[in-house]
Amino acid sequence: MNAESNAESTQPKPDQFGGPIGALVLSVVMPVASFYLWSAVAHHGGSMWIPGSVSEVVAMFPMPTVSSAALLAGWLAIQFALYVYGPGPVVQGRPAHNGERAEYRINGLFAFVVSTVALVAALYFDLLSAGWVLDQWGPLLTLCTLFALVASALCHVAGRRRGELERSTGNTIYDFFLGTILNPRIGRHDLKFFFESRVGMGIWAAFAVILPAAQLETQGSLSTAMIVVSLCQALYIVDFFVLEANLLSMIDIIEENLGFMLWHAFLVWMPFNFTLQQQYILEADPSLPIVAAAGLLLLNTAGYYIFRSANLQKQQFRRDPSQPIWGKTPQSMQTKRGTKLLLSGWWGVARHANYLGDMTMAFAWCLACGFGSLVPYFYVLYFVPLLIDRERRDNTICQRKYGDDWDRYCEKVPYRIIPWVY
Repeated sequence: MNAESNAESTQPKPDQFGGPIGALVLSVVMPVASFYLWSAVAHHGGSMWIPGSVSEVVAMFPMPTVSSAALLAGWLAIQFALYVYGPGPVVQGRPAHNGERAEYRINGLFAFVVSTVALVAALYFDLLSAGWVLDQWGPLLTLCTLFALVASALCHVAGRRRGELERSTGNTIYDFFLGTILNPRIGRHDLKFFFESRVGMGIWAAFAVILPAAQLETQGSLSTAMIVVSLCQALYIVDFFVLEANLLSMIDIIEENLGFMLWHAFLVWMPFNFTLQQQYILEADPSLPIVAAAGLLLLNTAGYYIFRSANLQKQQFRRDPSQPIWGKTPQSMQTKRGTKLLLSGWWGVARHANYLGDMTMAFAWCLACGFGSLVPYFYVLYFVPLLIDRERRDNTICQRKYGDDWDRYCEKVPYRIIPWVY
């Protein structure tokens, strides 16, 4: 199976992301980069900037407010209530190396629809002002960063207390960043799944509504660029919640511990940095010709098709290896482990063609912002290296798991992400 999640049960070594030094650097750079990008939009017209005084640096880190705390607490409470009490099947995840299996309530689409309808209604009937939410953007960023730090520390301690039930390296800095516990829970509810789906993706979805609403409030209409980016992101977000169960087979859930890397990703990186295009458009109002807009929508659709169809082929093959792919009986390679590696469809073209689709969509979102600043291009500048690194990490895991069978597979499918290129 060409999984994003070929998990190993051996104790990990501190050799990812540059080891302990790399983990320390990233623990500092990730929050600072997020504050810098927010400041670039909020204080510098959406342009890159160089701090010229201490006061400018201080202004980059706004103090939390009571309103921002109320917004975050209210969202968490609503999402937790929808997750626990909303309708939806409860399924068990894959067994961890210690045999434990977490439970997940799959009702993300229900929660998304309820939350979005309520948010749109609140904005339409003037119960909530998009401009007021934007005033709390900086304080919310600070509050979410602090939340990530505290939650990471608590999870670090919890993982240490569980000892050999969890996997960690013993290096404090490295383990703080990558985590010491796989599935921390409140009762039977897995915090990692909840915060990735309902908080990370959920806040991103809410911001993706609030930002165009803010443009309507201030300008009375939506720009072509805002429409393009909003439509592209809406497709991605809705797709995630429709197929939320697929998250249970991803490396985030079944392989990676919940440390600062994921806490910051869920609370800060996804909602605040993945909406940079809309933030920039709201501030800089770039012009986008209709012909270019149509081309970018087509580019995004093509990327989405590659991304989604590749993942669906993988999942279909897991369920029923006899089901046709691209109209033909799937070809596969038997391994000594007793499992099969798919050689048909996108998985016979490249080992992670789904990442090619992801990259294509990222370019479409960024190109809609024009070429006036590098700030809205941060998403693609970060995302492409991330996917390349993730493919390399998955390749290493598969090499350990399948041995020389993986070498034979790589000979049959030599391209990693981009067919005939890479």
